[in-house]
Amino acid sequence: TMHLLQLTLQRSSAINATAYGCFSGNKAQEVIIARNNALEVLRIEGTDMPKIISVSYQPAFCVIRSLCTFRLVGSGKDYIAIGSDSGKITIMEFSIETSELKS
Repeated sequence: TMHLLQLTLQRSSAINATAYGCFSGNKAQEVIIARNNALEVLRIEGTDMPKIISVSYQPAFCVIRSLCTFRLVGSGKDYIAIGSDSGKITIMEFSIETSELKS
């Protein structure tokens, strides 16, 4: 049996969608950006000279069309709702232990 995997050599530079929230739950300011087929979590650190640090980069095997955040009642962190090209909606959360987005 043959299995094929397609990976690009260079990351996409165009940003399709962005969302702002507190995904790690420690009251940090974080931004999630959706490139063509990947998600990246960026953290804004510092007050005098703010720096943007890439926390996680995760490829997706679909084209991400839409992105929004929401918070459950009583929760201290935000969750991400992702819409893909196939019409599927996926709810994901950011795991602090593994620095990954998990559905």
